[in-house]
Amino acid sequence: MNDEVVHGIPSFKRVLREGDIVSLDIVVWYDGYIGDNAFTVPVGPVSPLVEKLLRVSREALDLGIRQAVVGNRIGDISASIQQYVEGNGFSVVRDMVGHGVGVSMHEPPEIPNFGQRGKGDRIKAGMTLAIEPMVNAGAYKTKTLSDGWTIVTADGAPSAHFEHTVLTTDRGPEILPIPRTPASAQVS
Repeated sequence: MNDEVVHGIPSFKRVLREGDIVSLDIVVWYDGYIGDNAFTVPVGPVSPLVEKLLRVSREALDLGIRQAVVGNRIGDISASIQQYVEGNGFSVVRDMVGHGVGVSMHEPPEIPNFGQRGKGDRIKAGMTLAIEPMVNAGAYKTKTLSDGWTIVTADGAPSAHFEHTVLTTDRGPEILPIPRTPASAQVS
């Protein structure tokens, strides 16, 4: 679980231990539209390396979101994430990318976590973007496990994943909240 980048399959046989990290990638379908959010949480105290990995990954997301400004380019998001992550001694996953979301889970444009400023699609008002740094403590390479679904770091190093769905507006980027279930519909 510590080296899982995305798509891990839950199991009652797996036991979480103090020092582990677990990534939760949550997709919400609401009124025909999709929201995609993720975060990585520690199980109790973690090593200083993993603590830094979590902090840097979260901060990289925030920096990427700040670049989701009308008139900027997708590469501005990508470059800010890559520069911050690599400047802190970590690597960004290159096999998977952030993406547009709307009525489908993966819509254009793709949003890599690496790239060059001033490159890629121009950001326009009304775009809905899933910005999602996937950050490894080791090298950026990944592999798929024999289950055909779980993606892990190729070198077994820990990985963290943070993601928000962001609406681009003329007033700046807006993080879209996860809708709450009305109190009348909650199950007790």
